[in-house]
Amino acid sequence: MSIYNKSYVRPSTFILTGIPGLEAAHVWISIPFCLVYVLALVGNCSLLFIIKTDSSLHEPMYLFLCMLAVADLVVCTTAVPKLLSLFWFQDGEIPFGACLTQVFLIHSCSTMESGFFLAMAFDRCVAICNPLRHSAILTHAVTGEIGLAVVLRGVALLSPHPFLLCWLPYCKTNIIPHTYCEFMALVKIACAETSIRRAYSLIVAFLTGGLDFVLIICSYVLILNTVFHLPSKDARLKTLATCGSHVCVILVSYTPAFFSFLTHRFGHKVAPPVHIFVANIYLLVPPMVNPIIYGVRTQKIRNRVLTMFRLSKLTS
Repeated sequence: MSIYNKSYVRPSTFILTGIPGLEAAHVWISIPFCLVYVLALVGNCSLLFIIKTDSSLHEPMYLFLCMLAVADLVVCTTAVPKLLSLFWFQDGEIPFGACLTQVFLIHSCSTMESGFFLAMAFDRCVAICNPLRHSAILTHAVTGEIGLAVVLRGVALLSPHPFLLCWLPYCKTNIIPHTYCEFMALVKIACAETSIRRAYSLIVAFLTGGLDFVLIICSYVLILNTVFHLPSKDARLKTLATCGSHVCVILVSYTPAFFSFLTHRFGHKVAPPVHIFVANIYLLVPPMVNPIIYGVRTQKIRNRVLTMFRLSKLTS
C-alpha cells in the first residue's frame, strides 16, 4: 500500500474475486462466457467487413451500425480477457491504473452505445417521416458529425470517473467482489464520503442512457404516427419492418442495462451473484446478439453474407 498524509490510501493493485459463492464453478461458468465473447468478436468483425466492402451499405443506418459494432468490441474486449484470466488461472490481481482504465472504457463506450441507438432511431425517424429529404438531411458528413458528437459526449461525461475514484482512500480493503472494475463497486469499498460521486454517476446515467431512451421513445411515437396514416396495411407493415432490427437490439441492450443500474444503486437485497451475472450479461450479450439480429433481419446484410458463403464454397 502507498500511504499519503496518513488519511489517503491507494492500493497498488485491486483483487477481483469473480462471482461470490460460485468460485468452485468459475471454470464451468467461463465456457459460455468465452463462447459468447468469440461470437461477439466474429459477428462484429464480420459486420464491419461486410459494410466496409459493400458500397450499397454505405448509408447512415449501416454507418451508425459500424460505430455501434466498434463500441461493442471495445466494451467486451476491455472486460472479458481479464475475466477469463480470473476464471481460468485465479488471476484476480489488476493494477490500480489498469482498473481505472477499465472503468473509463467500459462506462464511456456503454454511453456511446446508447448514443448510437439514438442516432439510429433518428435515422429511422427521418427515413419514415420525411423520406424525400432523408439523403439531404443525413449526408455522410452529418452522419460523421453525429458519430463524433456521440463519442465526445461519452468521453467528456465519463472522463471524470477515474479521477473521482483515484482521489478516494481505500483503507478498508482492495478486494472488489466483481468480475471487472465497475464504478459503483469501487465506490462501495472506499472508506470516505462518496455521496457526491454517487450523485454525479446518477446524473450522468440519466443524462445519457435515460435521456437517450426517452428520445428514442419520442422518435418511435413520430414513426408510429406516420405509419398509421399510410393508406394500405401492406405499406404499414413494410415500413414497420424496417424498424424491427433496431427495436430488437434496443430491447436486448436496455433491459439488462436498466436492471444492472437499478440493482447496483437500489437493489440492496439482490444477491451478489445475481447482480454480477446481470452486469456481465449487459456487457456480453448485446455485442453478440446485435450482429446476429441485423444479419438475420436486414435483407442487404443477409444477402451479402449468403454471397460470401457461396463464394467460399466455390473457391474450396
